[in-house]
Amino acid sequence: MKQFIAIGILFSLIFFSARVQAQSAAFSDTALLFEPDRDGYTMFHVPALTISAKGTILAFAEGRYGKGKDWDDMDLLMRRSTDGGHTWEPFRVIIPRTKGKPTSNITPVADKNGTIHLLYHVNYANAYYIQSEDEGRTWSAPVDITYVFNGFKTAYDWKVLATGPAHGIQLKSGRLLVPVWLCIPNKNIPGGDHRPSCVATIYSDDHGKTWQRGDIITDNGDIAAGGDTIINPNESIVVQLTDGSIMINMRNESLINRRLISVSPDGISGWSRPHFDMDLFEPVCMASIIRVSGRKHKKSRIIFVNPDSRNNATQIRKRQAVYKPRENVTARISYDEGKTWAAHRSLYPGGSGYSDLAVDKNGMIYCLYEIRDGDDNDWKYRIIMHRFNLEWLTNGKDYFH
Repeated sequence: MKQFIAIGILFSLIFFSARVQAQSAAFSDTALLFEPDRDGYTMFHVPALTISAKGTILAFAEGRYGKGKDWDDMDLLMRRSTDGGHTWEPFRVIIPRTKGKPTSNITPVADKNGTIHLLYHVNYANAYYIQSEDEGRTWSAPVDITYVFNGFKTAYDWKVLATGPAHGIQLKSGRLLVPVWLCIPNKNIPGGDHRPSCVATIYSDDHGKTWQRGDIITDNGDIAAGGDTIINPNESIVVQLTDGSIMINMRNESLINRRLISVSPDGISGWSRPHFDMDLFEPVCMASIIRVSGRKHKKSRIIFVNPDSRNNATQIRKRQAVYKPRENVTARISYDEGKTWAAHRSLYPGGSGYSDLAVDKNGMIYCLYEIRDGDDNDWKYRIIMHRFNLEWLTNGKDYFH
């Protein structure tokens, strides 16, 4: 009997040791996916990322010509990985440039049925939709879906439209949801070709065959909960909460320099009065968000990434106090559905910019983000793929289970 007890204790110790080792196996690595000098473009900008139902990772970016500005010519590019990001196929152009009309803001959505949906816009005037049924190897012909944006005209007479950017989501109901922003340009203000602006969503309940508009969530000049004025809400990201509701996290140019939040029961209507999340610094830059786990894993985990330059908040960009340096791209984790953010870690301390996130079935986190060598006047971005797990992000305090 003593022998059996001893053997049992030994196996228990081995199991416990293996489990502790597995929990402490922090992992992080990076790969350069899009490089201007190597790949023949002025710069790369606006990364987007998704993982198919079968696990194929699709990384997208804009390859920009000219000076690399928003209104310059650009190709929409993609790279694929079928082995968890260990190796990547060469980039290829999936939407070639239209001379004199920028083609931008790639917004992919991975469908549980295996389809990859992709939205983008041309010249900030028309929106298009394509799809892939073979893991991104081939894509359908573009379909003009500007009609859904025209549905906003009675409420908001936009002259500029934009999808996303970064990934949209599929809800538990099957609905495809994509955040968008609209603008009635005012040439008398700085950056008036994109300002003032408002934020909304569009959606499809038939796997991309048709698209419909949601409500306008917030507009320039609205008053947030707490009394602060909302200025130029635009590029936004969405995540579904465990109760089924949708949280939208919005870039904005408000003087408080914090991310703007609203919640809807269905992603298209009934949006709560927006409030500023005081934990999430806003340098005025696109950000990314994704759910890592929920009720299935008995722990809610949501990750948020953006350039967190709050330590350099006295510095300004564009000669306006609200624009802070785009640097120190940082990942944060929330265990309470985005109410608070418990832990964070810098992914890249230097000059950085836009990002997008994806998570695979094993809990590996993928973050595609921009970095640069120079200051904020240097827009020669290249794009990095950063893979890491919860152990790395939380310094061993959490692991995927």
